[in-house]
Amino acid sequence: MTTIERDAAGGIDDDELTALALAADPDAPVDEDAVPFGLPLDDEDGYDDGTPLARRRRPRWVKVMIVVMIVAFLVVDAYGLCSTYGVIETA
Repeated sequence: MTTIERDAAGGIDDDELTALALAADPDAPVDEDAVPFGLPLDDEDGYDDGTPLARRRRPRWVKVMIVVMIVAFLVVDAYGLCSTYGVIETA
């Protein structure tokens, strides 16, 4: 079965892929035209590196609220109280 016929039939099954992986030489050099596995293909150079993700800056008040909530939960736990249902009570 040729590669084209195999691709048309639905790809490589797990047994064949396992046999190929076990038979491969881990020390073999990588081809110059090899494409990294898992990257989406691009029309220009063979693969797309993608764009770096920009860090979204949160406003200062959001950071303060996050810290206040974490500290509040730690204080409630430190005193042995229970706040499971939104009402602080003795555990």
